[in-house]
Amino acid sequence: MKVHLNYGRDNPLVIDCQPSTEIVEMRGPEGVDIDASVDVVRDALLQPVAGPALPDHVVPGDRVVIAQAGNLPGGQVLSDAIYRAILQSLQAGGVSPDDIQLVIARPTIQSDDPSLTDDSSCTTNQPFPVNVFDPLNDGETAYLLANESGEPLHLARSLVDADVVLAVGSFGYDASLSGRSPEGELWPSFARQNRRQALVTSLLQNRRQALRHWRDEAEQITAQLGVLASLHLVAGNNQTLAGAAFGFPAASVTQARLLAKQWRPSPKSRSTLTIAGITDQPCGFADLTRALAAAARVTSHDGTVCVACTMHEEPGLIFTRWRQGIDLRMLLHEASDSDDIRLHMDALQTSLFARALGDRRLVLLSQLEQELVEDLDIGHAETPDAVNRLAQQADSVCVLHEANRLCPQKI
Repeated sequence: MKVHLNYGRDNPLVIDCQPSTEIVEMRGPEGVDIDASVDVVRDALLQPVAGPALPDHVVPGDRVVIAQAGNLPGGQVLSDAIYRAILQSLQAGGVSPDDIQLVIARPTIQSDDPSLTDDSSCTTNQPFPVNVFDPLNDGETAYLLANESGEPLHLARSLVDADVVLAVGSFGYDASLSGRSPEGELWPSFARQNRRQALVTSLLQNRRQALRHWRDEAEQITAQLGVLASLHLVAGNNQTLAGAAFGFPAASVTQARLLAKQWRPSPKSRSTLTIAGITDQPCGFADLTRALAAAARVTSHDGTVCVACTMHEEPGLIFTRWRQGIDLRMLLHEASDSDDIRLHMDALQTSLFARALGDRRLVLLSQLEQELVEDLDIGHAETPDAVNRLAQQADSVCVLHEANRLCPQKI
């Protein structure tokens, strides 16, 4: 049996197993093409799961801010198509393009460079201005409310000053966080850098407690801001759109969860070998961590995980020192005492990576040099043939397509 796995290269990885080998494939939902994506979004905006349709949310003269948290599915071409559908709905409500602004917030915990604010990659072919929110510039924020401890919480000023805020983001899963990802949500995407850093630090110290606190705080922010309309987009396979959920924030999340259920498959057993593909280019350390965490959920504790990707940048200092034999707890403690957000990000991903890997063997097919990979105590697959040799020796193989988006149910 042959399985074709896309891992970001021009040609897929063709996995050729023995006839006696048990093979299971896991992938997300099928998406639709660009033209159909416009129809999917338009239908969602006009037929909300709860609350009025988007044209009924606005009146002529309203200043509308479309708040995009993180990246949308499918890249720039699909994003342009999505915003065409949104613009049509806003115009149907009498809003002029001159009164519409798109504000984009970079990812909070999944970006290898969280301080990146260059908007060169965020231009759209739309008749309204596009701005990238800079969390490092306090002047771009305004006070919204105080949390339970009395600490002031600030949000992007453009959102606070708007008459109508339409929250737009991807609904997805992060296996390294054991479920729903905070990416794609207004908070803390549009917060000051200190609040974004606080989430990373708290995840490093106590993941479960941090996620509970994030959900509570995000609900308070949404309510205080008066957001009545949220559009959650669900990615499909191969850079497509699988679905869209629009309506009151809580209802749209519930509907998005149903649309994204194929990203949470239910395995019947664990395999001895899992081959996980990552299609994203560039592939960062966070992508690798999420893919490993997804693979670990379907791999026996003493099994092998092989990740195929285009990763070419070296991991951070914390990860490198850990793999070279330095005690992880000491490294994480040192990082927590630092004021450098990059060290916090590196430490968080390293901690999540270590938890997922456990006693499993990791083999990496990437663009990293063999010497570097082996110095990190990771198996190096020089070519796809090396992956196939692993597959032909395994009793059972699980293949994860776009593994960094999958979050299999625990067995």
